Amino acid sequence: LCAMARPAIRRPCGRAGFVTHTRTPPSLVVDNPYDGSVVAELPWTEAKAAKATLDASHSAFSEWRKTSLKDRLAALDSFEAAFKANSERVAEEMSRQMGKPLSQAQGEVKGMFQRLHAMKAMASEVLADDTFPVEKGITKFIKKEPVGVVLVIAPWNYPLMTAINAIAPAILCGNSVVIKHSERTPLTGDALAKAFADAGLPKNLVTSVHTPHDVTAQIIKDPRVGHVSFTGSVGGGRSVQQTAAAGRFVDTTLELGGKDPAYIAADADLDSAIAGVVDGAMYNAGQSCCAVERVYVHKSHYQKFVDGALELLRQYKLGDPFDPATSMGPLAQPNLPVFIQGQVKQAVSQGAKCLFGGNITNGPSGQGRFFEPTLLTDCTQSMGVMQDETFGPVLPVMAVESDQEALALMNDSMFGLTAGIWTRDAERAARMGADLQAGTVYMNRCDTLDPYLPWTGVKNTGKGVSLSKYGFRPYFRLKGFNFKAEAGGGGLTVFALHCTPHTRTARGLSGARIPPAVEGTPPAQGGAGSALLWSKHPSAMLPCHEDSILTPPDVAYSSA
Repeated sequence: LCAMARPAIRRPCGRAGFVTHTRTPPSLVVDNPYDGSVVAELPWTEAKAAKATLDASHSAFSEWRKTSLKDRLAALDSFEAAFKANSERVAEEMSRQMGKPLSQAQGEVKGMFQRLHAMKAMASEVLADDTFPVEKGITKFIKKEPVGVVLVIAPWNYPLMTAINAIAPAILCGNSVVIKHSERTPLTGDALAKAFADAGLPKNLVTSVHTPHDVTAQIIKDPRVGHVSFTGSVGGGRSVQQTAAAGRFVDTTLELGGKDPAYIAADADLDSAIAGVVDGAMYNAGQSCCAVERVYVHKSHYQKFVDGALELLRQYKLGDPFDPATSMGPLAQPNLPVFIQGQVKQAVSQGAKCLFGGNITNGPSGQGRFFEPTLLTDCTQSMGVMQDETFGPVLPVMAVESDQEALALMNDSMFGLTAGIWTRDAERAARMGADLQAGTVYMNRCDTLDPYLPWTGVKNTGKGVSLSKYGFRPYFRLKGFNFKAEAGGGGLTVFALHCTPHTRTARGLSGARIPPAVEGTPPAQGGAGSALLWSKHPSAMLPCHEDSILTPPDVAYSSA
């Protein structure tokens, strides 16, 4: 990588705040990035309290794992209703904690519900038992069982949507959740836990802690934690992975950095490309893992692209996040403005031109830690601004001769989250996309997620996946069942395994029907709404498709 040859600029701490403090402050204090006021001062969750939280979470898990999928889906409906009752307050708290305009915070609330709805819609199919035809009296099926307590270490930049990516599938799979939110947005973690509690769910099913680094590490090491979901910096992810691997084999999902490229091809709709790329670079003040952070423009469009981008950047209004006229809020972390200015100055010293912005500034009232929307042209690939994650409102642009050159430069990165191609030719996008080293390839889009598609990446972007049907996989274990029926045996053999209140009949694995004594019999009242079917004949049994959760105490009926 070109990055290996250039001087380093110190990177600020990660989005999730998982950093080693030389000394832990006496309390967790959150300042308002716009006016400097104290938004919250909270006590740390120390080791004893963290252990008690884990005890309670594991106890909740022991009961929750027995519930039916129908009950879990209903629980998320109740969570949604409880959260909506306080959603305006949560959005306002988000803006005060990390600085995004209130309209964008309100949009994030809606985005969280969209992701929640998508995960619920996929759950029945994803969590159903895998079944196979009966062969020579052998019945085989695979169940998905929850992993235990899930630790969700969530970031500040999109504090609701990133958290629900893990919380929703974890709950649907039958786990309990402990949220460790960023030190920048602890109130958001508390709001999520409160909504689950207000929804009438089992006590301590979803809890929130405010742990310093060393206590977070203790939680990760606890054997009751079955999975760790982390979103944040590369350094933070490395620390989580090392902690998780020290004496345990607990798995982790790590969504880390990005340096996402966009390519403006020779046949691109230039007006659409300019508008999309500028928004993708500037939205949320550039504080997004999938923000456009480097742009490669075919030489035939280069000057027109620069002129158009410059015109749009001049229209951004920096100011109070609660002012409807504000289109860009302050930067969340105190050290981000200095880091970004260092990147810009380094690029200019190496030959880039700063056509707009490039400075630390305040809002119109003289308040706030802002950085001006910035346009850098004549960049080269070796510059830090083209290699290191910026996490701020900077748009570095470079001209290229061809698709082949653009592809090589787009792949010349230590990250690989998303990549965007702006073209009228879908074949060109597909051809380049096949060779792009990224988790998501866009055509004429950028900086967006679809909850039905996997959110993943390559290289230092991390490991694992969230969203889509594959986003459930970290939160269940597979268990295989291999049963043989004894010919002429005198005892009952239990084969798979249940019906739901909405499914009165089931088709046999080999095409046979449920025996007449069982067919159409309603399940037992109460319990989780599932039941065991007993038979000497494995060919008569098939788990119903709606609900693959087995609760052994609920034996509803049997057949000899």
